Parts: sequence; C-alpha cells; structure tokens
Amino acid sequence: MLGGLMILPTSCKKSFLDEQVINSHNTSEFKTTLGLDGLVIGMYQGLKFHFNYTWAYTTTNYGVDEFTVGGDRTEQMFNSYDGNFNSLSGDIAVVWDNMYGNINSANIVIENIPQFYEGANKNTRLGEGYFMRAFDYFKLVKQFGGVPLKLKPSETIQEEFTRNTAKEVYDQVIKDFTEAYNLLPATVTETGRITKWAAAHFLAKAYLFRASEINNDWNGPTKTEDLENAIKYADLVINSGSHTLATNFSDLWNFTVPDGPNETNKEIILAAQFSNNTTTYGRYGNQIHLYYPSIYQTVGGMVRDLAGGREFQRMRATDYALDVFDRVNDSRFWKSFKTRYVSNNPNSAPKWTAATAPTPAQVGQPKFVGGEEAILYIVNNAGDTRYTAADVNAANPLPTDIGRRKPNMFVRYFAGQPQSYLNGHGNYGVSQWVALSKFMDGSRNLVASQFGQRDGILARLGETYLIAAEAQGRLGRFALAIPYLNKIRDRAAYKDGENRENYVDGGVSYKTNPLTNASALSSYSDKNTYFESNNLTATNSTTLTAMHLNSEADIFNATNEFYDNVGAGSQADKFTAFILNERSRELMGELMRWEDLARTKTLVARTAAFNLEAKPVASKHYLRPIPQSFLDVLKSGGAALTPTQKQAMQNPGW
Repeated sequence: MLGGLMILPTSCKKSFLDEQVINSHNTSEFKTTLGLDGLVIGMYQGLKFHFNYTWAYTTTNYGVDEFTVGGDRTEQMFNSYDGNFNSLSGDIAVVWDNMYGNINSANIVIENIPQFYEGANKNTRLGEGYFMRAFDYFKLVKQFGGVPLKLKPSETIQEEFTRNTAKEVYDQVIKDFTEAYNLLPATVTETGRITKWAAAHFLAKAYLFRASEINNDWNGPTKTEDLENAIKYADLVINSGSHTLATNFSDLWNFTVPDGPNETNKEIILAAQFSNNTTTYGRYGNQIHLYYPSIYQTVGGMVRDLAGGREFQRMRATDYALDVFDRVNDSRFWKSFKTRYVSNNPNSAPKWTAATAPTPAQVGQPKFVGGEEAILYIVNNAGDTRYTAADVNAANPLPTDIGRRKPNMFVRYFAGQPQSYLNGHGNYGVSQWVALSKFMDGSRNLVASQFGQRDGILARLGETYLIAAEAQGRLGRFALAIPYLNKIRDRAAYKDGENRENYVDGGVSYKTNPLTNASALSSYSDKNTYFESNNLTATNSTTLTAMHLNSEADIFNATNEFYDNVGAGSQADKFTAFILNERSRELMGELMRWEDLARTKTLVARTAAFNLEAKPVASKHYLRPIPQSFLDVLKSGGAALTPTQKQAMQNPGW
C-alpha cells in the first residue's frame, strides 16, 4: 500500500479521498430470497474449514493415543502439551474465529428467512441455518467448554460478552439440532445438502457428549434421558432407509475420480464438498492428505510422485494405532494403512554388497528395477523372531535378515526386542512408519500440490452405530449394545475368499488422473504385506475366524483390549475402553479422537499408556484455552478487561 502511495501524482485533489461504492452486493440482499439462498450456500463453505489446514489435525488428532509427532515437529505443542501450547497458539484462535463467523451467517438466516424468504424451500433453508449454528456451537463446546452464546446477527461492532456455561451451550445445540431435524427434508436433489438424517446423527452425538464424563458436574439429572435420546436419534438414522453401511469398508476410501461413486456412498451422511473445480479451492482446499504419509521420497529407488502423495510427515501412527486391530481378521487395518511401495526411481535403487548379495555376480548390482517393490513395511507382533538386522548372521544368513531382502525393509520388532506400546522398535523411525492411507489423493493436479480434491467425511453411518452402542452400554445394557457393534464388526471382518493383500485408498485415483500415466514406474501399489506381516500363507487364509461378538463376555474377558494398560477394572470402565478401541478401529484418523478422549476424561490415562511424548494434565487439558486474541479485545463497562477479569474468563489452568 505504501509503495502504491509513493507513485501517486502529487497534485491529487481532495475528491481523491471520497469513497465510491463499486460493489453492488451488501447485507440488504440478505432480505431477499436470492440473497438468502446465496448466504446459505456460503455457510457450506464453513464445512470445508474442518479439512483445510493444520487446525484440522492439531485440534483433533495430536496429543492422543492413536498418533504422535512425525519428522516435522512444526505443531508439536499440540501433542506434547508443553509450554509452547497456550492461549496464543494460532490454530486455537482460527477455530474460534471461524466458528463464530459462520454462526453469524446462521443467525442472519434464522432471523431473516421467516420474514423475507419466499418459495418452497423456506423450511429447508431455515433448517440449514439451525443446523449450521448447532454444528458450530457443538464444535466450540467440545473444544472450549462454555462459550458466549450469540443468537442474533451482529450489525455493529460488539466488544462486551460473557461466557455461558457448557450446560447452556449444550441446551442450545440440542435445541437447534432438533429444529433442524424437524425442518429439513429426508432426501435432497443437490449432492452435499444437509438432510434431517444429518441433524439426527449429530443430535444423537450431542446427547451422548452431554451425558459423558466431562460434564459429570452437572449432567446427572439429564444423563439417562440423554442416553435414551442418543439411541432414539441414532436409530432413526439407522432405520431411515436413506443410509446403509458400505458393503466393503474399502468402498468408503476407493477414491477414483473427484465426485466419483465413493463420494455418494449411502453410508455417508454429511461431507464437505471438494472437487477438481479450481475456482472453488479457496486459500486451502482439502489438505488432510498431506499430514499422515511418512517419508518415501528419500528412500532408495523412490522419488515423490502423485500416487505416493506429498508427505508432510506430521501424524506418526503409534504402536497402539497398529495393535488395537486384530490384523489377521479385521480388514479395516489393511484397508486403512499403506505398507508397500513400488520403485519409481530405479536409478537410485540400493545395490547389493558383498555381505548381502545372494550370489557373487550380484555384488554392485541394483537390488530392484522400476516397478518392483522398493519399500515393505512389516507390521509384526511381539515375539516374532523371524527378522534380524543386516549381517547379524553373516556366517549363517537367514532369508529374513532385512539387509538380504530386495526392498527397503522396515520392521517393527527385530528378534530379541520386547514389544512396546510407547515407542516402535526395529527400524521404524520419526520419518518412516506405516502411514494411514484413507485420505490419499492421487487426483491432484501437481505432485507438489497441497489442494486435495476428495470430499471430507463429517458423518457416516459407521459412527452412528457406535453412538447407539455406547449409549446402550452407558445405560448398563451391554447385551443391547452388541447388535450395533456386530453390524460394523461383521462388515469389517475378512470374508472367505477375499484377497487379504488388497487395500484401496486415494492412490487409486492416480490411475485415472489424465495428468500422468499409470505405468509401473509409480509408487502406487494395490497390495499390502498382510500375509508376511502375519506370518501366514494364502492357502490358510480362508479358515480364519470372524470378529462377531457372541456375548458380553467377549467384551469383558477380551485379552487384547489394553484394559490393564489404561486401568480399566470395572465393567463400565472396560466397556468405555472397548468402545474407544472400536472407535479407533472404525474411525482411525477421521478427526475426532481428542474430543472423544476429552469427553470421556480418558485423555491422561491413554496418552500415558500409548503416547510417550504427550503429557496432558487432568486439571487443564480437557479443554482448550480461550484465545488470547479474543480476551484482549473484550471490554466490560466500556473499559478493557483487567488481567484478573481475563483470567476469570479463561479456562482453568490456562
């Protein structure tokens, strides 16, 4: 701006300072049907926010049991809870500001539609307004607890606010979601529009959250009724006929082209709509695909490409994230993680040495050529004695000495090493780990592009079943929880004859991307290391047992649910631990985990058990700090808040 002023003519007349309105759009349009339609469409952009940038994972998947920090430690404070995590942390303020920005739009919609909207969509648009306001306040109360309730549009600058209680916010959230459920249609003609089933799903979830441990100081009188309502509204979605579970778990992640079949799967209840229309990217686009992959481009025989993804190496899967699965029978693990890459840069392939070459003639020769396996991740169990490092048995080499294998091998546990649920052993590291593959996006326009094109799932029926199951268990009706659990566990179990090496993720879209070719020189692979990791052969794969729960004993007597690790002794505590484990298996990485551990007040115990770096404090870290940028502009009686008044407005411990 200063540079522009310097080149202005020096003889400017006073009229230069006169402002002229050149944009014909203004808030008066929100008193017309067309303008209100546009405002509602604008609110849908707010759904994209939850997938845009670092706040998507820092506020949901850092500092939990499933993920810890990878090789890029830019946002590590959200995982460690150290002194760098405070009320000045940028992602905290971004969430706060964006939720209130969208709430103000919703307030305009709710106030103006009854007065000014004409046409058949009146109730639908009003329902969308109520849904968005509830959705955003639900996000705020999950992150911050009680926040200021602002239910009227802002027409002037306002500087004085008081915090409402968490109870008051939950009351409003449930009231608004209920209004949305009553007003919204069961079906829509425009993909991505909110239906009454989305309202019912989130209404069930809000009732469950209100009945959870974080609210035990005040939720006693409504807890039983809230849990019954969680079941009621979850059942409405389940029995609606509009939504059914995907036949195969991989159908949800089989991303072939933008706006392709997987994005209209009937399991999806609500999704933020992204596409390959570059004019709608905005500043960020969908960037979730960046944060989960581990580094592959520096491994011998590899270079970064579309299929492998752009690896920001932020979200390193913990041992818990791998071991919570029954990796023999539960297909969700192998359809959620990528364990195999093929060489796309054979010129950099490692070479056989005299100590490792199978024959003298191979010394100095590349271990593999383009299109052959370049990277294998072995996800092995404790006590697996098959693997040793290179040259450990030089005098008596074994075929499983990883230095004598053709691909670059990454193995969790070498022979003789104990299993640890805190730190991976073997040669996994801060930059190499088994990466979540659900969100990979091979449809991007450039290898370096951060702009993902696949939709961001906000609600799906798999979670609806888990909400109902948890509510039944919290009511002590454990047997009634089992049918809900079995719906998703039966879907997850491998079927006889199913190819257990297959996995499906966003890499599939690489094959249909016209900007590149699908030759063998690609890091795309449609195979996983299922059989080798599990020390199984394909011939015995059809005799494996399923994961069906036959009775409550299958929950309470389970030996692989980490009950001892998290101190779960009673049936109630074991059920909570089981539900949280099942939510991991079903929803791993889907931007919900911190809120689940905070609401159940299991954050401290589970990070202590499974995430060595995370050090949350029970008296402080179940809520985020109120942003300093908000506190610093508040006034009381026309005067800026004093430090004491700011502290009174802040959450405990911050």
